[in-house]
Amino acid sequence: MKTSLALVIAISSASWLGVTAFSPHARVIHHRPRSTSALVMKDYPKPNVENTENYRIANNLSNSFKTTLKSSEGTKKKKVAIIGGGLSGLACAKYLVDAGHEPTVFEARNVLGGKVSAWQDEDGDWIETGLHIFFGAYPNMMNLFSELEIHDRLQWKIHQMIFAMQELPGEFTTFDFIPGIPAPFNFGLAILMNQKMLTLQEKLQTAPPLLPMLIEGQDFIDRQDELSVTEFMRKYGMPERINTEVFIAMAKALDFIDPDKLSMTVVLTAMNRFLNEDNGLQMAFLDGNQPDRLCAPMEEHIKKGGGKVLLNSPVKEIVTNEDGSISHLLMRSGEKVVADEYISAMPVDIMKRMTPKRWANMPFFRQFDELEGIPVINLHMWFDRKLKAVDHLCFSRSPLLSVYADMSVTCKEYADPNKSMLELVFAPCSPIAGGNINWIKKSDEEIIDATMGELARLFPTEIAQDDKWPSTAKQGPQGEARLLKYAVVKTPRSVYAAIPGRNKYRPSQTTPIPNFTLAGDWTSQKFLGSMEGAVLGGKLAAEVVASRSLGMASKPIKDIQPHIVEAAKSHVAKEPPGVKGDGAIAWGAGAVLSKKNEDLLREVDPAQFSLKV
Repeated sequence: MKTSLALVIAISSASWLGVTAFSPHARVIHHRPRSTSALVMKDYPKPNVENTENYRIANNLSNSFKTTLKSSEGTKKKKVAIIGGGLSGLACAKYLVDAGHEPTVFEARNVLGGKVSAWQDEDGDWIETGLHIFFGAYPNMMNLFSELEIHDRLQWKIHQMIFAMQELPGEFTTFDFIPGIPAPFNFGLAILMNQKMLTLQEKLQTAPPLLPMLIEGQDFIDRQDELSVTEFMRKYGMPERINTEVFIAMAKALDFIDPDKLSMTVVLTAMNRFLNEDNGLQMAFLDGNQPDRLCAPMEEHIKKGGGKVLLNSPVKEIVTNEDGSISHLLMRSGEKVVADEYISAMPVDIMKRMTPKRWANMPFFRQFDELEGIPVINLHMWFDRKLKAVDHLCFSRSPLLSVYADMSVTCKEYADPNKSMLELVFAPCSPIAGGNINWIKKSDEEIIDATMGELARLFPTEIAQDDKWPSTAKQGPQGEARLLKYAVVKTPRSVYAAIPGRNKYRPSQTTPIPNFTLAGDWTSQKFLGSMEGAVLGGKLAAEVVASRSLGMASKPIKDIQPHIVEAAKSHVAKEPPGVKGDGAIAWGAGAVLSKKNEDLLREVDPAQFSLKV
């Protein structure tokens, strides 16, 4: 039984956290020339995401804020200052008001969402920081949608994954999950029936290395953090074609990096968390922009519960007392914010710039040096006509692109019957992420030209030859679709880089500072760097504060590596540089790089431009 289950796990390694998965029944879609699309947007009923152990755990934690962690009449409500209005900060505030406290979220920018923020261009079109997909196996996110009563804002798609065929331009392979067959056996059936991706021998060679994951569980998974996916694969004799057929797409979906840079612990963790849920890999699109459709209901809930959410409120400095505890937050406006508890929901790269001098020699904070955000680029491309699209997410299996979707088909707010708008993830985009070219420092025009070349492969009979884009020079006369406009959103430091050896440095939400707690998807939690991880990180931070307010013992601080402890002793503490500038780039999010933004990035993150390739 374990052997057959291992085989299922091995080949359905598409059950990962970010945006990718394999599933049953392969079939190939052949593209034919056409100028319009007859495709009609179709949403599917919400799957049963509640009948899983992970959802029950998430729901129990949510309920605890209204019961066992609820401040009683004899308990003082805590005033809590939360730095950062991304998903993690908003989730933290949401659960703190549920527990009867008074949080205030201080967001530096004029929009909520952080790495899921969005804004409108001069034409009124929405520009999103990233292409964000919701999975059935996001238990805390699904629980949050239920609590906010906004499940109707998710547009669930057919339980299917679609991959471009690298060797057959213009053709795609789909893998369909068969209803009624429980996980992981639905994967098993897919493996037996699908002959498109891997041979039987390759499947059999993939299974044995993953048996220890079943037998030893999390201990084995954690030990693999020192190995990249590629190193693990070669150490255990897995076929090289597994890399090209499976692991490259997986790595780019998980963390925007290639398999030779991604920790195997990330892959195994995703498999371990997602594999055994029948509907875990069914995907949904939000029906509109994230600030209005997700962040706004969270903000409304916080305000209704007595909390506050303040935009355009950048923190200049975390001011400490002599004993290291926080005295107050000094705002750029000059205002001093005093609270009972303080929570950072800032990205790790920003938190490092804000860490007070009195904390600089503490091993807990020194381990932050081992973590950094990974660069990623998100593209929006508007065409003058409809491309032959699918009402789903597509996995390009391209050297330049990770995933894409025609948002004019998949999302109600962006629907357009006459023109396509593709949103694409361009990754890896830097040698930091394992790429061969530093696209972060390239011009928008160079990035779009490279992307047009990839789209010419994906849509060989539809993309027009256009002198403006040299990469389309070989397109035939049947191609008619021309690019009308585009937006290139660069996030120089996105989710933490899950390279080998990093997982052990992700800190606990509990810190050595008595009135300071950490939130964020980069903190220690089981759903990695993702929207689900951000919500869970904020939720766990709220649990720390709520428990402490009731006099309960705090959760222990995560063990810190001995070499970090030793190095901290000789570290020369300096005043923190703080955050320079304004806007998304300054505060660790994504933006279309104006000259001002590029100059700021060169100043505060010169590593993005020092790479010569």
